[in-house]
Amino acid sequence: MLDDVDRRILRQYQATPEVSGQELAERAGVTPATLTRRLDRMRAAGVLRGVRAVIDWAALGYAVEVSLRVTLDKSQPQAFEDFAAAARAVPEVLEIQTFLGQVDVRLSVIARDLAHYQRLYREKLLALPHITDLEALMHIARVKYDESLPL
Repeated sequence: MLDDVDRRILRQYQATPEVSGQELAERAGVTPATLTRRLDRMRAAGVLRGVRAVIDWAALGYAVEVSLRVTLDKSQPQAFEDFAAAARAVPEVLEIQTFLGQVDVRLSVIARDLAHYQRLYREKLLALPHITDLEALMHIARVKYDESLPL
């Protein structure tokens, strides 16, 4: 589906998404018209799903990150749906992942400090429906974080 020109455009785009269309076209070695046409085609095909701002939550005063591994009561027919809907309503929950296996769900949660996390844990997270087991893993360091694809 993608040719070498598309991959070159995507490599340049993910490396420097803030550059202008003119500069992106120059970096990718295509004309601005070609760049626009190819980006539009990749958006229509779902290759490019959008443009977003990446905000450093630590710079906004969130110093604690915790991964919660959750096991749900799978005897309840709506356990996953109910849990996910309730977890989406907690603003400090950044990510919800579901799994097959012993752990059903992983939540990525942020808090300003340990006191904030403790309140969040007691008041909101423990109140999420259908939990049978909950394990908290405190993040110490992010060793690698890269959303770039090897194009």
